[in-house]
Amino acid sequence: MEEALRATVRRFVEQELRPHVNDWEEAGTFPRALYQQAGALGLLALGFPEADGGIPASYRQLQVLNEELCRTACGGLLASLFSHRIGTPPIVHGGSAELRARVLPGIFSGATISALAVTEPGGGSDVASLAATAERDGDHYIVNGSKTFITSGMRADWITLAVRTGGQGSGAAGVSVLLVPGDTPGLTRAPLKKMGWWCSDTAELHFDHCRVPAANLLGAENAGFTLLMRNFNDERLMLAMHACYLAQACLDEALQWAQQRKTFGKALVQHQAVRHKLVGMATRIEATRAFIDSVVARMDAGGQDVAQVCMLKNFAAQTMQACAGEAVQILGGMGFMRGTVAERVYRDAKVYMIGGGAEEILNDLAARQLGWS
Repeated sequence: MEEALRATVRRFVEQELRPHVNDWEEAGTFPRALYQQAGALGLLALGFPEADGGIPASYRQLQVLNEELCRTACGGLLASLFSHRIGTPPIVHGGSAELRARVLPGIFSGATISALAVTEPGGGSDVASLAATAERDGDHYIVNGSKTFITSGMRADWITLAVRTGGQGSGAAGVSVLLVPGDTPGLTRAPLKKMGWWCSDTAELHFDHCRVPAANLLGAENAGFTLLMRNFNDERLMLAMHACYLAQACLDEALQWAQQRKTFGKALVQHQAVRHKLVGMATRIEATRAFIDSVVARMDAGGQDVAQVCMLKNFAAQTMQACAGEAVQILGGMGFMRGTVAERVYRDAKVYMIGGGAEEILNDLAARQLGWS
């Protein structure tokens, strides 16, 4: 199963994605048709329950999927094309049978796009303090507030939205999750320009008295915090995988350049200083791969390993940042030019140290999970 999956994803990457990545980055977008192409191959359904139209998969199989996708060396493409991986789990785990049957097939086929909206302009990682509100009005909720840094926010047909249904002082106990249709009156969107992830659709969303059916409540009212926390662990693991495998893409390009580029009469790789940089990159990547393999094995055995996932995500992001920096240095002037893997991954690296929970937040969460605070 794993090798067949690897071959399928590799063909998709080589034929449909890699040849166009530079153009999509410069354009700041990619064709919506890619969602349906990925859906037709079963890639969007992978890892979701068969009863909902998904294709059950182990974490190890999702690891194979992500490793092959990262051959694009374009984190922004993967973030948007697979934004349903964070937008859809709350629907699966908290939606009614009728809602799941109505919404999930379209997402898994690529006909519709799913996004998760949690972060707000006034706060990032502190989900329990969110300010967007939803007040019950008969068989609807009235939603007001704003969200920012929302991946697939401009395109999303379904927005999995974290809102406050309890009082402002109720913290996590007052958080609920609603599934908001993208064409809801009162919803407006504004695109955001970023340091990296250029072709990823990222937006700020504003909700002005948006009426959302009460039937679109995911889980119980005021009990959405747990639903979101369950989601974050998987998101952080996937970010760690991306960071590691994008670091590998940097090493691959840097090694190829060092073998071909000549200075002072010999290839760069024949200079000890360059060889040591390459070995240092390879060492970090091997350590990160081993950490991923360990966490994946434990999660496939039924563990959640929140502390380990937090530490892994931070460690992998540091690996990516270090390897991207070394790759740019080895490529020299070419590493500063658009169109190289090193340049693209270098400007993308910082988001992996912030997205899914900033490094400092995750270190503190890991400490609490380990009983150290």
